[in-house]
Order: sequence, then structure tokens, then C-alpha cells
Amino acid sequence: MSFILYLAAGFFAGLLGGMGMGGGTVLIPVLTIFLGVEQHVAQATNLIAFLPMAAFSLKVHKERGLLKTDGVWWVVVPALLLSVASGTLASVLPAEVLKKLFGAFLIILAVKGLFSVKLSKKK
Repeated sequence: MSFILYLAAGFFAGLLGGMGMGGGTVLIPVLTIFLGVEQHVAQATNLIAFLPMAAFSLKVHKERGLLKTDGVWWVVVPALLLSVASGTLASVLPAEVLKKLFGAFLIILAVKGLFSVKLSKKK
């Protein structure tokens, strides 16, 4: 039964991710709050699930001519370095700290979304 719950959580997170909302903003809370998965495992699962979606999106954007590669290394290199550093840091942080950091991240996203909606209504 738990496999079906995990499958459903992944499906709906992927669906929301495909619509533009980050799938991890749904997947991580579902895994930790509703399915009892440890924070480290939930975040690692989200990162692993992101890889095939990112590869597929990159392929689609390239095929449609929407991929701009000028100056890409100025983005890729720091992103890779920060990803490794952040992953290493997350592996040693206690789960409670990760939960609080992820909660703060979600609050920042919500506030940013709220302001972007208010700004778009004023235009």
C-alpha cells in the first residue's frame, strides 16, 4: 500500500512541477508530513526525481530553439559548485535544521508569489 502512496505523491508532484510550480514544494512536505519519510531522504528523493525532468526539459527547449547558450558557463559552474557545497552541508545538518530551512524557503516563495500577483494586477 505504501508504494501506491509514494507513487501517487510522485505523480502529483511531477504534475505540479510540469505546470511550473516546483514539484519539490509539494513532494517534500507530502513525504515528510503525510508519509513519515525522514527530511534528508525526502530532500534527496526530490533532487534525484528532478534530474530526469530537468534533462527532458532541456531537450524540449533545445528542440524548440529556446535554449540560449551564450555565457552559460557563468551560470553552470557556480551552480555546480554551490550544489555540491549545499549537498555536503545538508548531509551533515540535523533534520530539524533542514525542516526549518525548507519551511523558510517555502515562506519566501509564498511572499514572492504574493508580491508578483499584486504587481501584475497593478499593470
